[in-house]
Amino acid sequence: MEFAAAASSGPRLRRPVGAAYAALDLGTSNCRMLIAAPTADGFRVVDSFSRTVRLGEGLQASGCLSQAAMDRALCALQACAERLSRRPVRAVRAIATEACRRAVNGGEFLARVQAETGLRIDIITPREEAELAVESCVPLLRGAGRRALLFDIGGGSTELAWVRLPEDEGCPELIAYDSLPSGVVTLAERFGSTCFDRAGAFDPAGFEAMVDHVADRLQAFERIHCIGREIRLGRVLLLGTSGTVTTLAGVALNLSRYRRPLIDGAVLTHASAGAALDVLRGLGRAGLEQHPCIGPDRVEFVLPGCAIFAAIHRTWPAERILVADRGLREGMLLRLIRGERRRAPRPVAACPSEAIAL
Repeated sequence: MEFAAAASSGPRLRRPVGAAYAALDLGTSNCRMLIAAPTADGFRVVDSFSRTVRLGEGLQASGCLSQAAMDRALCALQACAERLSRRPVRAVRAIATEACRRAVNGGEFLARVQAETGLRIDIITPREEAELAVESCVPLLRGAGRRALLFDIGGGSTELAWVRLPEDEGCPELIAYDSLPSGVVTLAERFGSTCFDRAGAFDPAGFEAMVDHVADRLQAFERIHCIGREIRLGRVLLLGTSGTVTTLAGVALNLSRYRRPLIDGAVLTHASAGAALDVLRGLGRAGLEQHPCIGPDRVEFVLPGCAIFAAIHRTWPAERILVADRGLREGMLLRLIRGERRRAPRPVAACPSEAIAL
């Protein structure tokens, strides 16, 4: 899998074999890792890992990570550490997000992880979470207009990033961000199984209750930044990066199986997004379990994610939504690669035409 960071204007930089970087994201629902080798304009994924661990299960009620959830996450992290031990990796960045931020025993758990696996995992702030999401999406934002509103629907929270876009090849500027304490896991636990009735069919009233709850929370951000007015003037790109948004794109494209090249960079229109939501709401529990873009591991969280998406789109009804199958891991990898290139000594050129731009 190739991942482009930006257009390359110079010759390709040849890297020694084995020059790889790793990024690990321990979230509220999933543990994910990418190992990638640099290319001239980004990186190429050489190994990946993803496992549902439900680290935040029960956190809404107890304020703590449960023993069962920690054991599941630790098992996944041991698998990550084993993969890293088999491959020469130049640098590793590992982060934890909302579940470990909120849990009173989050730091204690990560200390146990380091002792048992050797992995040092940092709990990042909501701001850094928003910055990494924006960084991963820079190629999709180039030439997109004046402003972008990026939303990342996670397991324990939903991140919003209000971004000023450059007119040239400069970097996007984060104007403001917000972290809503509503993700697919926290919303599912707060509202229970209100998306389904006892027979497993979709319950419109339960779904609307979740949409209203999230939409109310979005109003503070809207009042401060007046994003709705900018959207009405056609000045804002709405960009979504999460399993919820990529699932909606897969449904809208009627894919028989999930295919990242068709999803990353796809555009959902207002109509196609609404139609995809209708399809998912009409499937019921059994239909969601059998859908090729969902599966049984995610069935409890798909409709809470759809409710968050519906609340965002109700608050900011952009005609087009750009879909990104990229996020924190990609942002970390780009930072690691760029940081090393900045530290590397520039080669001495025999003449100006032989210089290589790093």
